[in-house]
Amino acid sequence: MTVHVPVAPTTTELPGRQAVPDRRGTRKPPRPRPERGSSPREGARLRELSRRQVEDRLRELGDLYADTSGGGPWAWNEARGAFLRRLAADARRPGFSLLIAETTALTGCAYGFPVRGDGPWWEGFDGYLPGSLLRLAGSGRLFAVSVILVQPWVRRQNQDRAWNLARRLQSRLLTDHGATAGVTLVNRSDARTVEALRSWGWRCVEGDTPSTSPLGPFRVLVLGT
Repeated sequence: MTVHVPVAPTTTELPGRQAVPDRRGTRKPPRPRPERGSSPREGARLRELSRRQVEDRLRELGDLYADTSGGGPWAWNEARGAFLRRLAADARRPGFSLLIAETTALTGCAYGFPVRGDGPWWEGFDGYLPGSLLRLAGSGRLFAVSVILVQPWVRRQNQDRAWNLARRLQSRLLTDHGATAGVTLVNRSDARTVEALRSWGWRCVEGDTPSTSPLGPFRVLVLGT
């Protein structure tokens, strides 16, 4: 699972209206200013790309990955190349689906593929899924979310709102494929990614906590059940 989380998250406060004295000489607290501009739901349009369109926009997708990954130019190039190689391999999987969010430019993307009971497992998934998820896979209602790429402010602000871009992307992936639940694997040492996913409604499978003995290098997170 790929979710880029900034090393040192910060929040930006919009400057408020200065307090003004009333007739008695006391200062009234500033009133909250209304949000301006387009609503988040209108600000980014979601649409699915065909495999051919993904191939045509690999450069843009790689740039988005580099832009959200942080680090210096060497890290960008290294991570960008690895991301594009994995994307090219995943795009060949049955049921592969990639969504992009865009305004005047590409602002986010997410992709994944169905986990089915009658086909090969997504690499690394075998041995991790509990029985309830295995039954969903067998009925074709389990979807693996492999990547969510969003800008840092999406990971810091309004994480619990339905119109948060990451939430919109992951929800659309599940809805478009008739999935009851989403599932993903996260490296056990990647606490920041787990934190970001949990803020978007994901949860660790029952019984998988930091205090339990790890059964492997990954943790399983579930969305929607």
